[in-house]
Amino acid sequence: MKMTSIKTSDIDLDDPRFRIKPYQQMIASCTGALVTSFIVTPLDVVKIRLQAQQKAMLSNKCYLYCNGLMDHICSCGNGQGGMSQAAWLKANGKFTGTLDALVKISQKEGIRSLWSGLSPTLVLAVPATIVYFVSYEQLRLYIKDSYNTSARNISHMEQPFWIPMVAGGTARIWAATLVSPLELIRTKMQSQRLSYAEMQQALKTVVQQNGVRGLWMGLSATLLRDVPFSAIYWFNYEGIKKKFPSSQQTFAFSFVAGALAGSIAAFVTIPFDVVKTHRQIEMGEKQIYSDHPRQSGSTWHTIKKIYSTSGIKGLFTGLTPRLVKVAPACALMISTFEYGKRFFQNYNANRALLEMNDDIHWLDQKQNRV
Repeated sequence: MKMTSIKTSDIDLDDPRFRIKPYQQMIASCTGALVTSFIVTPLDVVKIRLQAQQKAMLSNKCYLYCNGLMDHICSCGNGQGGMSQAAWLKANGKFTGTLDALVKISQKEGIRSLWSGLSPTLVLAVPATIVYFVSYEQLRLYIKDSYNTSARNISHMEQPFWIPMVAGGTARIWAATLVSPLELIRTKMQSQRLSYAEMQQALKTVVQQNGVRGLWMGLSATLLRDVPFSAIYWFNYEGIKKKFPSSQQTFAFSFVAGALAGSIAAFVTIPFDVVKTHRQIEMGEKQIYSDHPRQSGSTWHTIKKIYSTSGIKGLFTGLTPRLVKVAPACALMISTFEYGKRFFQNYNANRALLEMNDDIHWLDQKQNRV
């Protein structure tokens, strides 16, 4: 009896034999990280400037014009040498919203300032994205396989809702902890237009006064924001995917699903993003410009302080630019990643099928000779 060849359409691309390798996941995730960083950095700058402006309004601060290139927010103990907050706002204008901030930053600091911190963003994006997406995929598949094996599910296709949440949250803890010092540098460079020399001096001061652990300033707030964000994001994204057959899950589908899932997660976690920014931009204020440096308060102390001063609205400062940034960022990242996954899955499957078909052809020839 003659044996027939097997086609790609006859197999399931989620079959463990054809899953993409970790190095293929790395390639797929890096491409999206680079594209996304270039596109959304200006929106990140605006979001951080709006949150930094709110923080200045909450504090008893004045603005000290130091070198013609940057405006430091610093304490004025004796009232000398600094410009009052009211005078600074009158001279430069207060940001009234996302579009207003984009225009004013471009006019007063140049269009290139919208990409402030792009270098650390790129350095941040590549390792963070690799660790995050590779960890997520490996954890998700491992937990999924373990769950189906224990349930004696031969098809290994069932994926309960909690698996993406656990995998996403765990992967984010690893990634956020790894790149936290770079995240701190990026936040400082975007909140105040610091040169690299000034940034280096600021980092040296933080290490001298707080030790190496000072480089992870704001990590608790970052984790409080990013871990729930990841859990909510993957829960919604994988939930949307389950409602549609794989044949409909195109690049455009992943783009829309990623934007929707990202927007929901961003809205829920925006208060922790505000707190993270408040705590990280303090590096360079009391630690550097005060004769009596002190540790910043806890995350919950910062939340209560913002709420008591500005109410719920204060905890949602920068929501619009965050949504405008997060929606396309998640859409670009996940659609690029999913496209790369499908490419490598088909590549792996085709290679395996070529080998299988060669074996079948050899068996056919052997049977014919018999």
